[in-house]
Amino acid sequence: MTQRVLTGITTTGTPHLGNYVGAIRPAIAASREPGVESFFFLADYHALIKCDEPDRIERSRLEIAATWLAAGLDPERVTFYRQSDIPETPELTWLLTCVTAKGQMNRAHAYKAATDANEAQGKDADDGITMGLFSYPILMAADILLFNAHRVPVGRDQVQHIEMARDVAQRFNHLFGRQRELFVLPQAQVDEAVATLPGLDGRKMSKSYDNAIPLFEGGPKALKEAIALIVTDSKLPGEPKDPDTSHLVTIHDAFASPEQRATFRAELRDGLGWGDAKQRLFERIESHVGPMRANYADLMAHPERIEEALLVGARKARAVATPFLQELRGAVGLRSMKAVARTGAPTVAVEAPKLAVFKQYREADGLFYFKLTASDNLVLLQSRGFAEGREAGGWVKRLKTEGAAALADAPVELGTERQRVEQALAAIVAAQE
Repeated sequence: MTQRVLTGITTTGTPHLGNYVGAIRPAIAASREPGVESFFFLADYHALIKCDEPDRIERSRLEIAATWLAAGLDPERVTFYRQSDIPETPELTWLLTCVTAKGQMNRAHAYKAATDANEAQGKDADDGITMGLFSYPILMAADILLFNAHRVPVGRDQVQHIEMARDVAQRFNHLFGRQRELFVLPQAQVDEAVATLPGLDGRKMSKSYDNAIPLFEGGPKALKEAIALIVTDSKLPGEPKDPDTSHLVTIHDAFASPEQRATFRAELRDGLGWGDAKQRLFERIESHVGPMRANYADLMAHPERIEEALLVGARKARAVATPFLQELRGAVGLRSMKAVARTGAPTVAVEAPKLAVFKQYREADGLFYFKLTASDNLVLLQSRGFAEGREAGGWVKRLKTEGAAALADAPVELGTERQRVEQALAAIVAAQE
């Protein structure tokens, strides 16, 4: 059975070496495993909760997308998209909000930490707290449940949010899953083997601690300068050093083979100076990230390539999300209007709205075409020409059965706004069920 794995990256900063070792590298490796369908998204809606600097968010989206692509993420193999390009996400967020208990949100770690901090300072508990922060776990649940992800790699601090997503999914399934279980119950994946890289001072590498080593930013010069600032003991060259107590060695090990690790440790025990050790560390990391940095620079110089990759990913994501959300809308009662018999009262015939109509025809050029026309004769979509009539008929059949999901690769041009086209196709699909 194919397992869906979903990973979100909040777009509020520039990736550093710790992000690469702890999240980016293992996630890309996991996406290459057989039997895994991976979804990676830029969590730019989440970024708005903690950042009100538009330029910073814009820059971060570009830098993070370029970093993942430069590090080897294959957009052909995975679904890589921006959260804000998927309109089904905020709609599902509202559907889930309507079945989520406020008391459950009161217990969310991020909200509790904020209210506790306010109370410790003698402020009102909700001072400065937005509904974005309060409802953050519901948006996260929508990200996961929209694609029915089986596994969500997270740190231990995020496990509660996955448990909340499971609770909300179970409640929704109980209320509305009359025909089938609508949502898969996701599992948090906490990989204890994934390295947490120490920063310059030995604490966890973090921009908030001002102890991070840049991944690509500033080039080799910035990398070398940061490594020079790594705190070591005062032992001189020639004096034996204990590699097991040095966070410089921990950083080295994240980029070295077992043989290279053993050699480096032996040299330190034999008296290798810290200056030479830092030079070795720089060379080791640079040999790894240098080629990626070149790819990163090329992508940053051509943001249109990143944009295209993300739009392709959005189309792939929406091919899954659009029909599923249509099913969820139907499950909660947001359906196309039809006559409904009422007990104890005469049935009133209600004329159903006229559906859009597909028309197939052959032009003077000898090619076969089809178009979708609304009841007011507006052309909603127009196909390109086909050499065989059965090719045109095959696409009409797909659009009638798959609806908006087939638009992702259909050889058509839209004649009006996409939303109206999607609504017309959804009505056609619903009428055939």
